[in-house]
Amino acid sequence: MDMAFLSEFPSIEFSRPLFASVLGNTALSMVPGVSGAGPSPKKTVFTPILDAEMITTGAITSMPLKPNTPTGCPTPAVITRAMATLTGIEPVFVNAGLFNPPTVPCIDVYGAPGGDPREGDAVPAARDLLTAGERVGRILSRCADFLVLGECVPGGTTTALCVLRALGYEARVSSSFVENPVHLKEEICEYVLEKVEREGATDALDVVRIGGDPMMPVAAGIASTFEGTLVFAGGTQMLAVDAVLKGLGRSMVPLATTEYVRTDASANFEEAVAAVGAKAYYVDPDFGTIGDAGIGRYCEGEVKEGMGAGGAMFLARVMGYSAEEIRSAILSTVISFR
Repeated sequence: MDMAFLSEFPSIEFSRPLFASVLGNTALSMVPGVSGAGPSPKKTVFTPILDAEMITTGAITSMPLKPNTPTGCPTPAVITRAMATLTGIEPVFVNAGLFNPPTVPCIDVYGAPGGDPREGDAVPAARDLLTAGERVGRILSRCADFLVLGECVPGGTTTALCVLRALGYEARVSSSFVENPVHLKEEICEYVLEKVEREGATDALDVVRIGGDPMMPVAAGIASTFEGTLVFAGGTQMLAVDAVLKGLGRSMVPLATTEYVRTDASANFEEAVAAVGAKAYYVDPDFGTIGDAGIGRYCEGEVKEGMGAGGAMFLARVMGYSAEEIRSAILSTVISFR
């Protein structure tokens, strides 16, 4: 069991591990059919705030909701919460640009939420957000020598598709839906690619400005200045950040994500990782045998990843917790919300 839990066990020396997550919104999540990360398209914008509440306090406090999808599948924040409790790490959240103020303490870079790229620039302040992220990276360097950095941006796989394609990678991205809304994402992406071509944009930050989301430049900034060991927690969205870093001529960061992203047939994650030239670690928590039908739905393609869940499990394992301890912590947390 332990051998298969991580695709590869990294050699990292550290004494002060930290988990952090960059929160952001894109107006694309409110387009019906784009994102499954919320009870309705309009309410998807609250997901980063509710997830951060869940991880920080162990409960969703600002809305009368349980942390489950309509089918009873636990959200990734439940997994991240379980790992925070198991490891004793107090996660740090960075507000890259939300429509609504967060309800838990955050490092705020005072960014705006991402716009719909079909209606104007998605992230007009991309350069300023990169600089702000660089400052956050320097701050976090004082706090930790090993950082696992995740994200929560509903609709972010669509912006990731736009940015990866515009930077020249033949990526197909994942979705929190079992049925990936590929056609809708491709339509939006076509619009962005036409705009990038019209403007003759080749700079990675111009690509983010046209079709990205505020998480991307902030995460790229953090990665540029963090002095310890850094691992990105996430799949296609963090791969887009690596593509931006590469485009800027900066060092890329290894990714840690779930086996459910790797095996998503509607995406081509492993191929895209290879094309970008990044490195990925895969966590296989074997949720099909964990003893809960709700979280077993991850094996059927629901949710797959989010809020750094794969990276949080990766961090716990690297810190020395066994696969069984990790699975047990997740199961007991999942059951507590039934």
